[in-house]
Amino acid sequence: MFYRLSGIRHTSYPAARQLWPIAADRWQVGLVTALALAAPVLVSDLYLGSYVLPWLIWTAAALSLSLLMGLGGQLHFGFAAVMAIGAYSSIHLTRAGVPFEFALLGGGVAAAVIGTAFGAAALRVKGLYLVMATLAMQYLVDWVITNVPAISGGAQATLRTPEVSFLLLPLESLDARYYVALLWTVLMTLFFLNVKRTSFGRALAAIRDKDFAAAVIGVDPFRTKLMAFMTASFAGGVSGAILAFCYYGAVTPEQFGFNVSIQLVAMVLVGGLGSVIGGYFGAGFVLLVPIVLTNLIAGLAGAGWISVSQNLAAHLPLIFYGGMIIGFLLFEPLGLAKIYDNIRKYFLVWPFRHSGS
Repeated sequence: MFYRLSGIRHTSYPAARQLWPIAADRWQVGLVTALALAAPVLVSDLYLGSYVLPWLIWTAAALSLSLLMGLGGQLHFGFAAVMAIGAYSSIHLTRAGVPFEFALLGGGVAAAVIGTAFGAAALRVKGLYLVMATLAMQYLVDWVITNVPAISGGAQATLRTPEVSFLLLPLESLDARYYVALLWTVLMTLFFLNVKRTSFGRALAAIRDKDFAAAVIGVDPFRTKLMAFMTASFAGGVSGAILAFCYYGAVTPEQFGFNVSIQLVAMVLVGGLGSVIGGYFGAGFVLLVPIVLTNLIAGLAGAGWISVSQNLAAHLPLIFYGGMIIGFLLFEPLGLAKIYDNIRKYFLVWPFRHSGS
């Protein structure tokens, strides 16, 4: 019999503070890490560059936003603008001769400065007013990027990324770009897992649950929220820079529009607020499910199983995709991460009867 909790005694604090105290979880993490490292060998270049690579980058972006929305409870509907700042800043820095490693940090710092400036003004309000403030940031950044040729080259211009190297490794091959994206996603995952165990993470949780009560016990709500905006903006700026260099290869203003911000919010909500594995699930759901549905409907229509017009066939995946999101919000508001957690907890004590209670 396989008992996943067998041998867990909780006899020392270091053992209890482990990220994965259960042996089966450590085996799962090791297996996933091995598969991620071997992905360029196991997966064709088409799937690696079209599915796995963007999934990793958008997972890092979703984790950045989840740090603000999930842990801090602060709504942000302009996170694509934060990523745009990081992308454009890093491109201009590399064109000026700055090494790519420092350009990534520079893009994150630029996004953190501007994101914190907007956060300082936005955090005087709450709820829907905060949503409107972050929307104002989105549209203002979009307008500046589009109408200032020194930044983007113009409304219809495409700003190409220069050839760079990361730690003396040229980013010309798909494998090199994949490993850079994988490294950043792993760093974001470890940061997210550990920040919840720090005083900053506990202060964020207190602010999220009740900011007035947090202020009573000594937590500064404004300072803590501002630090959350700064941290999330920095991570989002670096994610935007990696998206530009490792996936797009060129950036345009349309790539960071309001619809991208909505997709990021959907990743966080569908995956699960404040959940690390929810970031992976949410990014995969938002990115891959529409593609799978499109191919499935096209295949069924080609085989004669369904008879739909070309216009309806193009919109059916979006209809199913929206219906699935509504279903998650109705039946499992905590997202895919909660569904995974329910299954995991069931097998923790299976096959005993109280595992179903």
